[in-house]
Amino acid sequence: MVFPFFADIEKAAETIAPYVERTPVCSSEHINDLFGANIFFKCENLQKVGAFKFRGACNAVFSLSEDEAAKGVATHSSGNHGAALSLAGSLRGIPVHVVMPKNAPHIKINNVDQYGAKITLCESTLDARESTLDKIMARTGAVMIHPYNDNRIICGQGTAARELLLEHPELDMIMAPIGGGGLISGTCIASKGLNSNITVVGTEPKGADDAFQSLTAGNIIPQTNPQTMADGLLTSLGDKTFPIIHTYVQEIITVSEDTIIKAMRIVHENLEMIIEPSSAVVLGGLLEKPEPFKGQKIGMILTGGNADLNNLPW
Repeated sequence: MVFPFFADIEKAAETIAPYVERTPVCSSEHINDLFGANIFFKCENLQKVGAFKFRGACNAVFSLSEDEAAKGVATHSSGNHGAALSLAGSLRGIPVHVVMPKNAPHIKINNVDQYGAKITLCESTLDARESTLDKIMARTGAVMIHPYNDNRIICGQGTAARELLLEHPELDMIMAPIGGGGLISGTCIASKGLNSNITVVGTEPKGADDAFQSLTAGNIIPQTNPQTMADGLLTSLGDKTFPIIHTYVQEIITVSEDTIIKAMRIVHENLEMIIEPSSAVVLGGLLEKPEPFKGQKIGMILTGGNADLNNLPW
Protein backbone atom coordinates (compact mmCIF):
# COMPACT_ATOMS: atom_id res chain seq x y z
CA MET A 1 0.00 0.00 0.00
CA VAL A 2 1.22 3.50 -0.85
CA PHE A 3 0.72 5.88 2.07
CA PRO A 4 -0.06 9.57 1.60
CA PHE A 5 3.10 11.67 1.54
CA PHE A 6 4.02 14.68 3.64
CA ALA A 7 3.54 16.72 0.45
CA ASP A 8 -0.13 15.63 0.55
CA ILE A 9 -0.44 17.08 4.07
CA GLU A 10 1.08 20.33 2.81
CA LYS A 11 -1.39 20.42 -0.08
CA ALA A 12 -4.28 19.78 2.34
CA ALA A 13 -3.07 22.62 4.56
CA GLU A 14 -3.18 24.96 1.56
CA THR A 15 -6.65 23.73 0.52
CA ILE A 16 -8.27 24.23 3.92
CA ALA A 17 -6.41 27.39 5.01
CA PRO A 18 -9.25 29.78 4.02
CA TYR A 19 -11.80 27.85 6.11
CA VAL A 20 -10.25 26.30 9.25
CA GLU A 21 -9.07 27.90 12.46
CA ARG A 22 -5.38 27.77 13.33
CA THR A 23 -6.10 26.55 16.85
CA PRO A 24 -4.00 27.64 19.82
CA VAL A 25 -1.45 25.52 21.68
CA CYS A 26 -1.95 25.65 25.46
CA SER A 27 0.09 24.46 28.40
CA SER A 28 -0.19 24.46 32.19
CA GLU A 29 2.61 24.63 34.75
CA HIS A 30 0.52 22.58 37.16
CA ILE A 31 -0.10 19.83 34.60
CA ASN A 32 3.60 19.84 33.70
CA ASP A 33 4.52 19.49 37.39
CA LEU A 34 1.92 16.76 37.86
CA PHE A 35 3.46 14.57 35.16
CA GLY A 36 7.09 15.74 35.27
CA ALA A 37 6.92 16.55 31.56
CA ASN A 38 6.41 19.53 29.28
CA ILE A 39 3.01 19.05 27.62
CA PHE A 40 1.70 21.14 24.75
CA PHE A 41 -2.02 20.78 24.02
CA LYS A 42 -3.16 21.44 20.45
CA CYS A 43 -6.67 22.70 21.15
CA GLU A 44 -8.79 21.27 18.35
CA ASN A 45 -11.73 21.53 20.75
CA LEU A 46 -11.63 25.19 19.66
CA GLN A 47 -11.80 24.28 15.95
CA LYS A 48 -14.96 25.03 13.96
CA VAL A 49 -17.74 22.54 14.88
CA GLY A 50 -15.76 21.96 18.09
CA ALA A 51 -13.54 19.20 16.73
CA PHE A 52 -10.51 18.38 14.56
CA LYS A 53 -12.87 16.60 12.13
CA PHE A 54 -13.50 19.85 10.27
CA ARG A 55 -9.98 19.69 8.84
CA GLY A 56 -10.49 16.36 7.09
CA ALA A 57 -14.05 17.10 6.00
CA CYS A 58 -12.99 20.44 4.54
CA ASN A 59 -10.11 18.88 2.62
CA ALA A 60 -12.38 16.15 1.23
CA VAL A 61 -15.18 18.51 0.17
CA PHE A 62 -12.92 21.11 -1.45
CA SER A 63 -10.92 18.38 -3.24
CA LEU A 64 -14.01 17.22 -5.17
CA SER A 65 -14.43 18.07 -8.84
CA GLU A 66 -17.40 20.25 -9.80
CA ASP A 67 -19.22 17.21 -11.24
CA GLU A 68 -18.69 15.18 -8.06
CA ALA A 69 -19.72 18.03 -5.80
CA ALA A 70 -22.94 18.73 -7.72
CA LYS A 71 -24.65 15.59 -6.37
CA GLY A 72 -23.55 16.26 -2.81
CA VAL A 73 -21.76 14.16 -0.22
CA ALA A 74 -22.87 11.52 2.27
CA THR A 75 -21.45 9.82 5.34
CA HIS A 76 -22.26 8.02 8.56
CA SER A 77 -21.11 9.54 11.84
CA SER A 78 -21.70 9.50 15.59
CA GLY A 79 -21.51 13.27 15.43
CA ASN A 80 -18.33 15.26 14.92
CA HIS A 81 -17.53 14.07 11.38
CA GLY A 82 -21.16 14.62 10.41
CA ALA A 83 -21.14 18.18 11.74
CA ALA A 84 -17.80 18.85 10.06
CA LEU A 85 -19.01 17.54 6.70
CA SER A 86 -22.26 19.47 7.08
CA LEU A 87 -20.41 22.76 7.57
CA ALA A 88 -17.87 22.05 4.82
CA GLY A 89 -20.70 21.18 2.41
CA SER A 90 -22.58 24.34 3.29
CA LEU A 91 -19.46 26.42 2.62
CA ARG A 92 -19.22 24.87 -0.84
CA GLY A 93 -22.99 25.09 -1.32
CA ILE A 94 -23.66 21.38 -1.90
CA PRO A 95 -26.13 18.88 -0.31
CA VAL A 96 -24.93 16.81 2.66
CA HIS A 97 -26.53 13.56 3.89
CA VAL A 98 -25.56 12.18 7.32
CA VAL A 99 -26.60 8.84 8.80
CA MET A 100 -26.45 8.92 12.61
CA PRO A 101 -27.13 6.30 15.30
CA LYS A 102 -30.28 6.93 17.33
CA ASN A 103 -28.27 6.94 20.55
CA ALA A 104 -25.86 9.69 19.45
CA PRO A 105 -25.61 12.51 22.04
CA HIS A 106 -28.19 15.24 21.44
CA ILE A 107 -25.47 17.89 21.29
CA LYS A 108 -23.91 16.06 18.34
CA ILE A 109 -27.21 15.56 16.49
CA ASN A 110 -27.95 19.27 16.98
CA ASN A 111 -24.48 20.18 15.72
CA VAL A 112 -25.05 18.27 12.48
CA ASP A 113 -28.53 19.72 12.07
CA GLN A 114 -27.54 23.35 12.56
CA TYR A 115 -25.31 23.35 9.48
CA GLY A 116 -28.11 22.12 7.24
CA ALA A 117 -27.35 18.44 6.60
CA LYS A 118 -30.18 15.98 5.95
CA ILE A 119 -30.02 13.57 8.91
CA THR A 120 -31.22 9.96 8.82
CA LEU A 121 -31.29 8.14 12.18
CA CYS A 122 -30.65 4.39 12.36
CA GLU A 123 -29.79 1.65 14.85
CA SER A 124 -26.40 2.01 16.53
CA THR A 125 -24.68 -0.92 14.80
CA LEU A 126 -22.07 -0.41 12.08
CA ASP A 127 -24.11 -2.66 9.75
CA ALA A 128 -27.17 -0.42 10.15
CA ARG A 129 -25.13 2.71 9.53
CA GLU A 130 -23.52 1.33 6.37
CA SER A 131 -26.69 -0.20 4.88
CA THR A 132 -28.67 3.01 5.47
CA LEU A 133 -25.89 5.04 3.88
CA ASP A 134 -25.80 2.73 0.84
CA LYS A 135 -29.51 3.34 0.23
CA ILE A 136 -29.07 7.12 0.41
CA MET A 137 -26.11 7.06 -1.98
CA ALA A 138 -28.03 4.87 -4.45
CA ARG A 139 -30.96 7.29 -4.34
CA THR A 140 -29.03 10.57 -4.57
CA GLY A 141 -25.75 9.77 -6.30
CA ALA A 142 -23.94 11.55 -3.45
CA VAL A 143 -20.20 10.95 -3.02
CA MET A 144 -19.25 8.92 0.05
CA ILE A 145 -16.87 10.73 2.42
CA HIS A 146 -15.79 8.09 4.89
CA PRO A 147 -15.21 9.36 8.45
CA TYR A 148 -11.60 8.13 8.52
CA ASN A 149 -10.73 5.52 5.86
CA ASP A 150 -10.09 8.07 3.12
CA ASN A 151 -6.74 9.63 2.20
CA ARG A 152 -8.33 13.08 1.80
CA ILE A 153 -9.60 12.82 5.40
CA ILE A 154 -6.28 11.47 6.69
CA CYS A 155 -4.34 14.33 5.09
CA GLY A 156 -6.74 16.96 6.38
CA GLN A 157 -6.52 15.62 9.92
CA GLY A 158 -2.73 15.59 9.68
CA THR A 159 -2.66 19.36 9.35
CA ALA A 160 -3.27 19.69 13.11
CA ALA A 161 0.00 17.91 13.93
CA ARG A 162 1.75 19.90 11.20
CA GLU A 163 0.69 23.18 12.82
CA LEU A 164 1.72 21.93 16.27
CA LEU A 165 5.20 20.88 15.13
CA LEU A 166 5.80 24.03 13.11
CA GLU A 167 5.11 25.94 16.33
CA HIS A 168 7.01 23.50 18.59
CA PRO A 169 9.63 21.63 16.55
CA GLU A 170 11.43 20.56 19.73
CA LEU A 171 8.81 17.93 20.67
CA ASP A 172 10.08 14.43 21.51
CA MET A 173 6.68 12.83 21.16
CA ILE A 174 3.18 13.42 19.85
CA MET A 175 0.04 11.69 21.15
CA ALA A 176 -3.48 11.33 19.77
CA PRO A 177 -6.55 9.21 20.51
CA ILE A 178 -7.55 6.41 18.14
CA GLY A 179 -11.04 5.62 16.90
CA GLY A 180 -11.01 4.68 13.23
CA GLY A 181 -7.45 5.95 12.95
CA GLY A 182 -7.80 8.92 10.60
CA LEU A 183 -6.33 11.46 13.01
CA ILE A 184 -3.40 9.39 14.19
CA SER A 185 -2.61 8.29 10.61
CA GLY A 186 -2.42 11.91 9.50
CA THR A 187 -0.48 12.73 12.66
CA CYS A 188 2.09 10.04 11.82
CA ILE A 189 2.64 11.29 8.28
CA ALA A 190 2.84 14.96 9.28
CA SER A 191 5.05 14.33 12.31
CA LYS A 192 7.48 11.98 10.61
CA GLY A 193 7.61 14.36 7.64
CA LEU A 194 8.81 17.16 9.90
CA ASN A 195 10.88 15.10 12.36
CA SER A 196 11.80 11.52 11.49
CA ASN A 197 12.90 10.86 15.09
CA ILE A 198 9.66 11.86 16.80
CA THR A 199 7.74 9.16 18.69
CA VAL A 200 4.02 8.71 17.97
CA VAL A 201 1.86 7.20 20.73
CA GLY A 202 -1.85 6.40 20.49
CA THR A 203 -4.44 6.11 23.25
CA GLU A 204 -7.85 4.46 23.37
CA PRO A 205 -10.42 3.30 25.95
CA LYS A 206 -9.91 -0.11 27.57
CA GLY A 207 -13.53 -0.85 26.67
CA ALA A 208 -12.88 -0.21 22.97
CA ASP A 209 -9.32 -1.44 22.53
CA ASP A 210 -9.42 -2.84 19.00
CA ALA A 211 -6.46 -0.71 17.86
CA PHE A 212 -4.33 -1.99 20.75
CA GLN A 213 -5.32 -5.56 19.86
CA SER A 214 -4.71 -4.93 16.16
CA LEU A 215 -1.25 -3.44 16.70
CA THR A 216 -0.34 -6.40 18.92
CA ALA A 217 -1.67 -8.97 16.44
CA GLY A 218 -0.28 -7.30 13.31
CA ASN A 219 -3.65 -7.33 11.57
CA ILE A 220 -7.04 -5.61 12.00
CA ILE A 221 -9.07 -6.97 14.92
CA PRO A 222 -12.59 -5.58 14.41
CA GLN A 223 -14.31 -3.65 17.18
CA THR A 224 -16.93 -5.79 18.95
CA ASN A 225 -19.48 -4.41 21.41
CA PRO A 226 -17.41 -1.45 22.66
CA GLN A 227 -18.25 -0.18 26.15
CA THR A 228 -17.04 3.36 26.79
CA MET A 229 -18.30 6.89 27.34
CA ALA A 230 -15.84 7.99 24.61
CA ASP A 231 -18.47 7.83 21.87
CA GLY A 232 -16.13 9.16 19.19
CA LEU A 233 -13.80 6.15 19.54
CA LEU A 234 -16.19 3.28 18.86
CA THR A 235 -15.25 2.44 15.27
CA SER A 236 -12.88 -0.20 13.88
CA LEU A 237 -9.67 0.64 12.03
CA GLY A 238 -9.77 0.81 8.23
CA ASP A 239 -7.58 -0.75 5.56
CA LYS A 240 -6.04 2.68 4.87
CA THR A 241 -5.43 3.66 8.49
CA PHE A 242 -4.17 0.39 9.99
CA PRO A 243 -1.03 0.02 7.80
CA ILE A 244 0.05 3.57 8.70
CA ILE A 245 -0.55 2.90 12.41
CA HIS A 246 1.28 -0.44 12.19
CA THR A 247 4.27 1.23 10.53
CA TYR A 248 4.65 4.38 12.63
CA VAL A 249 2.84 4.15 15.99
CA GLN A 250 5.25 2.98 18.68
CA GLU A 251 2.67 2.17 21.34
CA ILE A 252 -1.04 2.31 22.12
CA ILE A 253 -2.03 2.89 25.75
CA THR A 254 -5.49 1.82 26.91
CA VAL A 255 -7.37 4.02 29.37
CA SER A 256 -10.05 3.14 31.93
CA GLU A 257 -13.35 5.01 32.23
CA ASP A 258 -12.37 6.40 35.65
CA THR A 259 -9.12 7.70 34.18
CA ILE A 260 -10.97 9.37 31.29
CA ILE A 261 -13.10 11.26 33.83
CA LYS A 262 -10.02 12.22 35.85
CA ALA A 263 -8.33 13.56 32.69
CA MET A 264 -11.42 15.62 31.81
CA ARG A 265 -11.30 17.17 35.28
CA ILE A 266 -7.58 17.95 35.08
CA VAL A 267 -8.09 19.79 31.78
CA HIS A 268 -11.15 21.63 33.11
CA GLU A 269 -9.43 22.71 36.34
CA ASN A 270 -6.11 23.76 34.78
CA LEU A 271 -6.93 24.89 31.24
CA GLU A 272 -10.49 26.07 32.00
CA MET A 273 -11.87 24.01 29.10
CA ILE A 274 -14.48 21.27 28.94
CA ILE A 275 -13.40 18.54 26.55
CA GLU A 276 -15.34 15.47 25.50
CA PRO A 277 -14.39 12.00 26.82
CA SER A 278 -12.90 10.95 23.47
CA SER A 279 -10.53 13.90 23.74
CA ALA A 280 -9.57 13.20 27.36
CA VAL A 281 -8.30 9.72 26.50
CA VAL A 282 -5.02 11.24 25.30
CA LEU A 283 -4.10 12.79 28.67
CA GLY A 284 -5.53 9.66 30.29
CA GLY A 285 -2.67 7.74 28.68
CA LEU A 286 -0.20 9.58 30.89
CA LEU A 287 -2.32 8.98 33.98
CA GLU A 288 -2.32 5.25 33.20
CA LYS A 289 1.41 5.03 32.47
CA PRO A 290 3.31 8.11 33.70
CA GLU A 291 6.89 6.85 34.13
CA PRO A 292 8.06 6.60 30.49
CA PHE A 293 6.97 10.17 29.81
CA LYS A 294 8.85 11.97 32.58
CA GLY A 295 11.22 14.63 31.25
CA GLN A 296 9.74 14.47 27.75
CA LYS A 297 8.41 17.28 25.58
CA ILE A 298 5.01 15.97 24.50
CA GLY A 299 2.45 17.29 22.05
CA MET A 300 -1.15 16.19 22.62
CA ILE A 301 -4.09 16.75 20.30
CA LEU A 302 -7.24 17.66 22.23
CA THR A 303 -9.66 16.42 19.62
CA GLY A 304 -13.02 17.90 20.57
CA GLY A 305 -15.09 19.86 23.04
CA ASN A 306 -18.61 18.67 22.25
CA ALA A 307 -19.43 17.33 25.70
CA ASP A 308 -23.01 17.22 26.92
CA LEU A 309 -22.99 19.88 29.65
CA ASN A 310 -26.14 18.38 31.16
CA ASN A 311 -24.50 14.99 31.50
CA LEU A 312 -20.85 15.52 32.48
CA PRO A 313 -19.48 12.25 33.94
CA TRP A 314 -18.40 13.88 37.19
